[in-house]
Amino acid sequence: MKFTLSWLKDHLETQAGLAEITERLTAIGLEVENVDDRAVFAPFTIARVLTAVQHPDADKLRVLTVDAGPSVNGGKPLQIVCGAPNAAEGLIGVLAQPGTYVPGIDTTLGVGKIRGVESFGMMCSERELELSDEHNGIISLPADAPVGTSFADYAGLADPVIEINLTPNRPDATSIFGIARDLAASGLGTLKTRPVPVVAGEGECPVTVRLESSTCQGFGLRLIRGVKNGPSPEWLQKRLRAIGLRPINKLVDVTNYLTFDQGRPLHVFDAAKVSGALVVRQGREGEEILALDGRTYALSNSVCVIADDHGPESIGGIMGGEHSGCDEATVDVLVESALWQPLDIARTGRALGIHSDARYRFERGVDPDMMVPGLDLATQMIVELCGGQPTEMSLTPYSGAAAASVRLPFGEVKRLTSLDVAPQRQTELLERLGFRVVHHEDYADVTPPSWRPDVEGKADLVEEVMRLTGVDAIAPQPLPRSATVGGRILTVAQIRDRSVRRALAARGMLETVTYSFIPHEEAEAFGGGDEALQLENPIAADLTDMRPSLLPSLLAAAGRNAARGYGDTAMFEVSHVYRSDLPEGQIRVAGGLRRGTAVLAGAGRDWAGNSADVGVYDAKADAIAALEAAGVAVEKLQVEAGASPWFHPGRSGRIKLGPKVVLAEFGEFHPKVLKKLKASGALAGFEVYLDAVPEQKRKPTKTRPVLTLSAFQPVKRDFAFVVNSDVEALKLVRAAEGADRKLVGDVRVFDVFAGAALGEGRKSVAIEVTLKPLERTLTDDDLEAVSAKIVAAVAKATGGELRGK
Repeated sequence: MKFTLSWLKDHLETQAGLAEITERLTAIGLEVENVDDRAVFAPFTIARVLTAVQHPDADKLRVLTVDAGPSVNGGKPLQIVCGAPNAAEGLIGVLAQPGTYVPGIDTTLGVGKIRGVESFGMMCSERELELSDEHNGIISLPADAPVGTSFADYAGLADPVIEINLTPNRPDATSIFGIARDLAASGLGTLKTRPVPVVAGEGECPVTVRLESSTCQGFGLRLIRGVKNGPSPEWLQKRLRAIGLRPINKLVDVTNYLTFDQGRPLHVFDAAKVSGALVVRQGREGEEILALDGRTYALSNSVCVIADDHGPESIGGIMGGEHSGCDEATVDVLVESALWQPLDIARTGRALGIHSDARYRFERGVDPDMMVPGLDLATQMIVELCGGQPTEMSLTPYSGAAAASVRLPFGEVKRLTSLDVAPQRQTELLERLGFRVVHHEDYADVTPPSWRPDVEGKADLVEEVMRLTGVDAIAPQPLPRSATVGGRILTVAQIRDRSVRRALAARGMLETVTYSFIPHEEAEAFGGGDEALQLENPIAADLTDMRPSLLPSLLAAAGRNAARGYGDTAMFEVSHVYRSDLPEGQIRVAGGLRRGTAVLAGAGRDWAGNSADVGVYDAKADAIAALEAAGVAVEKLQVEAGASPWFHPGRSGRIKLGPKVVLAEFGEFHPKVLKKLKASGALAGFEVYLDAVPEQKRKPTKTRPVLTLSAFQPVKRDFAFVVNSDVEALKLVRAAEGADRKLVGDVRVFDVFAGAALGEGRKSVAIEVTLKPLERTLTDDDLEAVSAKIVAAVAKATGGELRGK
């Protein structure tokens, strides 16, 4: 909602300046989104062309000498090269000097040479100042325009424009008068109220109206004969341009003006183009209308229209039709002021994709008591600007129910807002806003005015008291810690999610938030694509399916980053995926992805050597870190080769807890899947199924054992075992760890070898075992004994034997 400061002060008597007004607007809930103080027009000056001669080297250019007054160039004339056809001696126009920013061409001027002749500025057209689309010539001002003075002051362009961001529950603030009313109620000035003239027309309106649709709640129509349409007066055009509207002609501009000034949308029909009676009805299948925005819309029985004998002439409450629109030839005009059902207007506007100023107001709910006065105001303005003789009004009045009274206990303000506002003060504030208040000892019965259809309960009244008192008067307070679940502030799942997020972020991964919808072909590539998970109303044509995995969204995000020069990315997301349309089909997952050289140690180039590309083991480490953060005992995990078909069959794996419970999958991606998703580069990812993680039982807090450090030197011993090729190295490591838990510390695989010398289906796995004595230095006998235990444990668990035996 835009308006100028001077327009606001037409309705508000106040000495407050721009800064105080904008601060108060935000304080009372009408948040100021932008203030355009029009400073861009300040450098432009009114100047007179003294001479205009032909450019010596260009047929379409003239060399001007321009007088811009005594304050410019020491009073000496400026030389300017101009290509406008109307540039002639004696013309008074608008000068932009070197150093001036010209908004219409997005250029800051300098001294330049045009075909060899120096030019010290330019004479501007309306389009170059963004005043209109006119650019066939430079601006030509009246002969009495004061040369040497500011064009902005002369043309009224120094008037600041304020834009506020309205919430849908404030239809009263869709008018400048309503905004002034709120400011006056807050104590910032006095509201200027003017009686609305009652126009007494002559004779009945010859065009009858018939209502056949419940969308229309009231309808007023009046004919004005003998009008002279044409361009609007300058003051009206300036106001419309200032808020972003294009002046069209007097009749149309009046309706636009009152839409913003009073919040009362109106419409004008050229009476000569209307055939027979006007019927407010639902549209019919196959009907179309060419609207005033130049687009043709297909109608249906869900759209309310105003039609005549020829068919639809207007989309009710949203936009008029081109056929019956008013132009310079209009002599007799029908002025319509109607009231429309808000929800129907919202549905129609959304279905047709029309965003108009009328729809913006009607779908929020306009003041029903302004239907008739709005028509009288429009009639008065049209007669003043265009002349003509109005008829009496043809009226089908609004017959809606009167606003219900709401009981406000005075203690509610304190309870809901913590503001201590005296009962008498509450009554005063509500009455300032136009509410009718019956004051009792402990409560008040409050009736909302006709322009506040959003007020339905006592909480709405508390909000009104609060915003006029000032939201900034509420002292900040911490939230109470009473809403707990099972004695905890967070649920187990919330704690687990937070821990996993922190763990992955600590590993250098960035958290993402992506849509739960993905393209159908991507859903199919990751095990989804079922019809039950396809959306009936997707927010975009390609986001058609609920995602069965987080990985497609992460792959797409990595691709977008790579396309913008950020190829080495590591990212994760903790969210839901959807395997079916049943409740149990919604699964909580932590998924992650690394691309390029974004390994844990860091990405990119370095003098000591480039980082290696990400691979399966980076994804495995991320998955295990996430599981550990979720509370899983890592030493109990089992890893097996192979995963879902979207992973590379030889470079992927599953992490399980026991033989059946799959906690995670990880690996590099299958080339066919990457090709289908148009992804490239080194990519490795994982998914941890958080819902499969068993909830840890709450145990009594135990005191941590005393840290015991050994004073004896640790000993490392290497073992190479020959085992079958299908034996997992993890089994061998676990067996060595369990051989002697007092002495065996770390066990690490450092070599794997397979060759003809070992035999078909055999491989050698070499491990490094660190022995940590606590009581004494190990002797040769001790080392032989523990080595024998390790060899026996590995042989029992894997069937392996020492290499070389």
